[in-house]
Amino acid sequence: MTNHWQKNVSLSEVHGTIDTTTRKGPWWRQLFVFFGPAYLVSVGYMDPGNWATDLAGGSRFGYSLIWVLLMSNGIAILLQNLSARLGIVRGRDLAQANREVYPAFINIPLYVLAEIAIAACDLAEVLGMAIGIQLLTGLPLVYGVCITVLDTFLLLFLQRLGMRRMEAFVIGLIAVVGGSFLVEILLARPALKDIATGFVPRLQGKEALYIAIGIIGATVMPHNLYLHSALVQTRKIKPGAEHVRKALKINFLDSAVALNLAFLVNAAILILAATVFFKTGNTNVASIRDAYRLLPMLGTQMAPKLFAIALIAAGQSSTLTGTLAGQIVMEGYLQLRINPWVRRLLTRLLAIIPAVVVILIFGENEVDNLLVLSQVFLSVQLGFAVIPLIHFVSDRSTMGEFTASPVIRTLAWAAAALLVYLNVKLVIEEAAPFMAAPGHDVLKILVALAALGAILLLTYITLHPWIARRIRHSQLLRVHPQADSWNDWSAPSFRHIAIALDFSEHDQKLLAYAVGQVAAPPGTC
Repeated sequence: MTNHWQKNVSLSEVHGTIDTTTRKGPWWRQLFVFFGPAYLVSVGYMDPGNWATDLAGGSRFGYSLIWVLLMSNGIAILLQNLSARLGIVRGRDLAQANREVYPAFINIPLYVLAEIAIAACDLAEVLGMAIGIQLLTGLPLVYGVCITVLDTFLLLFLQRLGMRRMEAFVIGLIAVVGGSFLVEILLARPALKDIATGFVPRLQGKEALYIAIGIIGATVMPHNLYLHSALVQTRKIKPGAEHVRKALKINFLDSAVALNLAFLVNAAILILAATVFFKTGNTNVASIRDAYRLLPMLGTQMAPKLFAIALIAAGQSSTLTGTLAGQIVMEGYLQLRINPWVRRLLTRLLAIIPAVVVILIFGENEVDNLLVLSQVFLSVQLGFAVIPLIHFVSDRSTMGEFTASPVIRTLAWAAAALLVYLNVKLVIEEAAPFMAAPGHDVLKILVALAALGAILLLTYITLHPWIARRIRHSQLLRVHPQADSWNDWSAPSFRHIAIALDFSEHDQKLLAYAVGQVAAPPGTC
């Protein structure tokens, strides 16, 4: 019985291990026990993959794109809360819900895409950590990439200590990132009046639009939607609508606080770039290493060192949560459980191998292109996670009174449409030069077929839940059969009835009822 239960819960080794039902004391202490999952999720919004777009936006267009970060943060809070709602109300993570609703021939590509997205995210984190190590120590980049394998053992150690200690460790890393950029901002001393102008929506030409697309496209990480729906289940809550409602409210507060902190970190990166680079005419800062080389302009060598330390901390925190997401995806789609260290090692090797190959063959200068490519893979996957999530929290038959309201559903679909459009546009713009270049005909055909398959898959996962609900609704409306089906029938006649006796006081009553069912007169059986 225990084994069956463990196969059907998310992150079974930590599922329900944090008990919220017996907590007493001040209200803030009760809130504290719920806080944690959103902070693990928030690191995906400040990982090294986001830094490049923030640096590019600040160095080229000053403070004018802060409003894009703010809008992206609003979308992130909305979707992450839907993910938490799914986990709290249904006790299912996003992968498990997909497995239950969609047929196997759809779940297989959804699983593959989710794994690719996690590997791509891990690639960005590996490269970010390796660049941070190189900037801080001067170690060649390929060695820094290989060193990142060691965090496999760090994750295993943290898992043995329990979920709360892992959350505390990640929050500590977030504090390092936030504290580093706070010092950087104090050193840069940006004008508050100039920062305020960045909250006014405007775009300065096509290039600004492209960077804005990059910022929005990198905002919601698909693996975070899988992750959040599972992490909220580490809290054990009392059964009943009142307690579920309380958990939803507290998790909303948790998400709002954590993701707004992530917004402040991203805004700090953009403001730093605007103050240090844009205002001094250095508008071509296109990579993390360019930013590091120019930060001594603040007048102290502490600035670039803090930048590198923050980069390592951001990469390390993100890679821990990426591994948990990989475990959730594999267990949810395949119901396959493997040792955590094997799962971690596989994920890390999928990220390290392409990084090492690119560095050895093409040199360190191509690392930034590899970082961009990882973000493109994440962009492709985003719609395949967001759309099913909205369907699940909109289904009254499974969510009951906790179904997302019409206003929330409208906002969620608008956000999904915007994200899918911007990410498709980003992918097309990245692929267009390759498709227009001569040669590589076979590869171009494969790319075209993959694009067609992605469009068909996206269409199917969008329409299938609606169609299935309509069919289920029409079947429920037909409570009684048609009248003409009663035209030809006859009552059966039983002459023999077999019953099982248990030689107790109930046998006499059982025999009496059996005799009463016989159509023939008593004594003829």
